[in-house]
Amino acid sequence: MRPLVECVPNFSEARRREVVEAIVEAIEKGGGREVRVLDVSSDMDHNRTVVTFLGSPAGVEAAMFAGIAKAAELIDLNQHRGEHPRIGATDVVPFVPLRGVSLAECVAIAKRVGERVGRELSIPVYLYEAAATRPERQNLENIRRGQYETLKEDIATDARRAPDYGPKRVGPAGATVIGARAFLIAYNLYLNTADVEIARKIAKAIRHSSGGLRFVKALGLLVEGQAQVSMNLTDFTKTPMARVQEFVRREAGRYGVSITRSELVGMIPQAALVDAAQWYLQLDNLEAEQILENRLGEEEAAEGEVAAGAGPQFLESLAAGTAAPGGGSASAYAGAMAAALVGMVARLTLGKKKYAEVEAQMQSVLESADKLRADLAAAVRDDAAAFEAVLEAFKLAKDTEAQQAARAEAIEQAYVHAADVPLRTARAAVATLGLAAIAAEKGNVNALSDSGSAAYLAKAALSGAALNVRANAAAIKDREAAAAWLKELSGLEARANDALAAIDRTLRERK
Repeated sequence: MRPLVECVPNFSEARRREVVEAIVEAIEKGGGREVRVLDVSSDMDHNRTVVTFLGSPAGVEAAMFAGIAKAAELIDLNQHRGEHPRIGATDVVPFVPLRGVSLAECVAIAKRVGERVGRELSIPVYLYEAAATRPERQNLENIRRGQYETLKEDIATDARRAPDYGPKRVGPAGATVIGARAFLIAYNLYLNTADVEIARKIAKAIRHSSGGLRFVKALGLLVEGQAQVSMNLTDFTKTPMARVQEFVRREAGRYGVSITRSELVGMIPQAALVDAAQWYLQLDNLEAEQILENRLGEEEAAEGEVAAGAGPQFLESLAAGTAAPGGGSASAYAGAMAAALVGMVARLTLGKKKYAEVEAQMQSVLESADKLRADLAAAVRDDAAAFEAVLEAFKLAKDTEAQQAARAEAIEQAYVHAADVPLRTARAAVATLGLAAIAAEKGNVNALSDSGSAAYLAKAALSGAALNVRANAAAIKDREAAAAWLKELSGLEARANDALAAIDRTLRERK
């Protein structure tokens, strides 16, 4: 299964729908095929929107920077009013490890995004939770104390408010808090009273910082005329939702009020709901395998990985004796691995004092490598689909002259598309070779062999893709188009040979 990171940014806007939509669009475009937006939850009283998206580590990193940039462009904190505390247009950005990614890797993502936001957008950035650089900054409420208005006054003169990245001044976009943490459940309980003081007393009783339950953060707010206990459950496996619910219920009873409804903000793991069901239904012996959706999910995940060209499943599909996936998909896969290795070398170089002079260049290499990896991974699927389209075109009816003409045209267009995909792979492979050359020359010397491996994988991707382009060029009737493909291929191969020769010299000289 591919590594997955979740990101749950909170933006200080809910009432202008067009602004929220523009931010979400920026996230989707920034992450491309590597990212999927799962949920957008806006609260008008809070004037705050929580977006939940996930994807590959590189895709999530790129998507989040794009979202922060768009929010800074469209949100002015001087004009913002809402119930929820905030210090920034993009107020808080947590990166959460979901699958195949460690918390330490999410900390590294948080630091890279924070540094880039401070450098390119001139927004002060504070690191929190697992990424915090000071113990007192682990807790978000400490950083956000006094909100935007107080921070604007204090940041330049109070050393305790100095940001981890970016300037010691606050503009209309405010500051942004970025970090890494375990999965958090944002969970609100509404009371049958408009007395917000009761909600505040309950929040004080339940939150850990004032002596309540561990792994619970809570505020008392007035929302839509109802008192609300707004909570973040930072580890539901150790402080389950049912326990929190019953604690609030009993505290509310002290003041003669009750819970009228519950509310989730964003996503929740299925395990948290199963825990609550076990507690309330007293299903002490419930097994995960007894839940139908769990069993179905396992089957669908396995099928999806084969279709997506993932790991061992892709190799099994490649060896299956079917016409597709074939050499074109394999070439794209080799190219994607090459780009992934370049990204790895860049990440092993960034943040090291020894390589401070090439920091900006390696950041650019990283961003380009991640984009190429996404493009080449998509080509794995696209190449197989293109060849299937050729086979389908040959199956078209040919009984009449009209059918024969339509079939011939369909075959021609299918071959053209079947050549276009490996040609894209060839271009991306050469671009990856160029990045591998930079990584070999200026990247972390301890990863020199990885740069070399990336280069040879990229060259293999080019060679395999070129074979597929030439095979399709020979099959089409449009000789002018075929000649253009072959001419471009010759140029790409010449550039690749030069790059590989340069990389070989670097590998010998930097040993």
